[in-house]
Amino acid sequence: MGNVKSLGEFIVERQDDFKYAKGELSRLLSAIGLAARVVNREVNKAGLMEDILGDAGADNVQGEAQKKLDVYANDEFIRALKDRGEVCGLASEENEGVIEFKSGYSVDGQYVVAIDPLDGSSNIDVNVSIGTIFSIYRRTSKSGPATFEDFMQKGVEQVAAGYVIYGSSTMMVYTTGNGVNGFTLDPSIGAFFLSHPDMKIPENGKIYSINEGNYVHFPEGVKQYIKYCQVEDPSTSRPYTSRYIGSLVADFHRNLIKGGVYIYPTTTSSPNGKLRLLYEANPMAFLIEQAGGVATNGYDRILDIQPTSLHQRTPLFVGSKNMVKKAMDFMAEHSPKGK
Repeated sequence: MGNVKSLGEFIVERQDDFKYAKGELSRLLSAIGLAARVVNREVNKAGLMEDILGDAGADNVQGEAQKKLDVYANDEFIRALKDRGEVCGLASEENEGVIEFKSGYSVDGQYVVAIDPLDGSSNIDVNVSIGTIFSIYRRTSKSGPATFEDFMQKGVEQVAAGYVIYGSSTMMVYTTGNGVNGFTLDPSIGAFFLSHPDMKIPENGKIYSINEGNYVHFPEGVKQYIKYCQVEDPSTSRPYTSRYIGSLVADFHRNLIKGGVYIYPTTTSSPNGKLRLLYEANPMAFLIEQAGGVATNGYDRILDIQPTSLHQRTPLFVGSKNMVKKAMDFMAEHSPKGK
């Protein structure tokens, strides 16, 4: 691999970027990378294994049908993080309450992890890119297993966040508050290597990502922004291109590299939005800000929102700075906050 750095080498090399710098975060990120490799193995052979495809036969706490791979990925990340000593508990999109680590070395671990084990899992059976999203905080409680309050921290308190995308190649992208770096999995040796150093999103893009099938249910500000995106204007490189995959990780990753805006607004059926603040919006907001972009709920910065529940939902406008700000202008004019 020449002089290409492995994920492990990079984490150790950059450990001093983290103000606590005692090695725990390095081991924690390595554990997430290990679990991601195991999940990637199952994702890549899903079509050959009848026992891993399809519905698990139950709904998660969100009321959504769980896929077998949802359950597998959730179990794998819990297993990878438990009893390692760094994490005292975990909150998952797939579980109603906090998963407390009550035994082993992790009882007094200094970190908690919020995770969406398999984002976009409804796309599993049709071979569309899916992913894992994770968010890491220092605990606020003193000792013992994790508490509910440990997770009720604003996104600005995150010490690390990232995602893994299982696509044409498998990548892990993360930040510890000192820029964004991407690592590609070399399947021949089972290791991640630095492939996208210091990732930056363009200030302007030509892609807007939204489920236009829900157009009639969108706020007027979003409707007007979509119309703006479709108007021909060479001076602003419009019309923009509409691209929507349906997996947040996949849409976010493309826009991070090429420039664009992803919008999942409120709708008449989801008046609080649909994406989860802890498992999806906060980690993606941390990443995009570190890459030079912006993340809001249409009015306010995502990272400043105070969570009040584990599965709290929020609208999300995330991506290139100028595109998000233009969408916010339309929201302020046509869908004023509080009206």
